[in-house]
Amino acid sequence: MLRFDVFGMRVGIAKEGAAWKAYYLGNAGRKRPADFSVPAHLGEEELPRYLTALFREASSPQHPRVVRLE
Repeated sequence: MLRFDVFGMRVGIAKEGAAWKAYYLGNAGRKRPADFSVPAHLGEEELPRYLTALFREASSPQHPRVVRLE
């Protein structure tokens, strides 16, 4: 699963078959299905740009960008 900090919100995105599945990530390894979808045609390298465009209104001085987490 790819993990991202999306303007302060932790999101995980996993490839399931030919589709991407998005999750909100919580503490202690918990996750729940996200209320947004990721187009199947996007490549892994395009995900940060897509998430930035999708959640740009959540940007703040404390959380100004989308960052991939390791």
